[in-house]
Amino acid sequence: MTDYHQPITFGLSLDPSSERLPETRQLANAAAASGLAYLAVQDHAYQPGHLDSWTLISHLSAETDRISFLTDVADLQLRPPAMLAKAGASLSVLTGGRVVLGVGGGPSSDAVASMGGPRRSGAETITYTAEGLQIMRRALAGDAVQYRGEQHTVEGYLGGPVPPTPVPLWLGGQRPRMLKVAGRYADGWISPLNIYVPPAEVPARQQIIDDAARAAGRDPTEIRRVYNVIGAIGPDSGGTGLVGDARLWVDTLTRWAVDLGFDTFIFWPTTSPRAQLRAFADRVAPAVREQVREIREQR
Repeated sequence: MTDYHQPITFGLSLDPSSERLPETRQLANAAAASGLAYLAVQDHAYQPGHLDSWTLISHLSAETDRISFLTDVADLQLRPPAMLAKAGASLSVLTGGRVVLGVGGGPSSDAVASMGGPRRSGAETITYTAEGLQIMRRALAGDAVQYRGEQHTVEGYLGGPVPPTPVPLWLGGQRPRMLKVAGRYADGWISPLNIYVPPAEVPARQQIIDDAARAAGRDPTEIRRVYNVIGAIGPDSGGTGLVGDARLWVDTLTRWAVDLGFDTFIFWPTTSPRAQLRAFADRVAPAVREQVREIREQR
């Protein structure tokens, strides 16, 4: 059993499709009013029907308050690290710190090449991502960045503006080499959807992160662990992922917190987003927090 004793938080994934923008606006405001911690937006810029995730987040941040925005996850090969750090710091200043940068190495070399980026091998992408996190860390802190690596050269960028609170850097990935990068350099690990990384496969991945963190002189308990959870709440909901009534969701997410080590759950509803948001925020999230609190007190 693995419990890193981080605060338990919840978020909602928003659909970036341009044709659903009115519904997405309404959903974002409803989520902000519900008390959830995060609104997450996927980043697949090469999809013609998708709005650019950073532009959408900037737009929605001006229409909401309290709730933070998470890029889930920004493609570092299409968004160079120094420039993404500039954008993240800027939006953090504009929103009073409501930004978390989830980043990744990109879904595939074909996707990156389709928008004019270079084709990198798997090993090159790992190096690119590891170097990118180091560059972003310095830039977000407002430091001068001079970096010469295998994949990046930054000749003297002075970071800024400095965010009102540190912008967390969470890394998405599922394969061992990228998980090791998360352990060495990231503030958090974002797991792909529960249908792609099922619960039975999580402990081995957590161990890779923990071992890499310790080897780098870091405390694994300080690394956040985020699970993207697709499914539906309700006995007759059907569909893929986690499907069942609120009690099933509460018990399952509680187990995933105290046994698998996740502290943050991003909900991807497969049906009726407004109704699913209400069920998640009102009936699932508070009960999971309470159950986890009770279990932690007993241990």
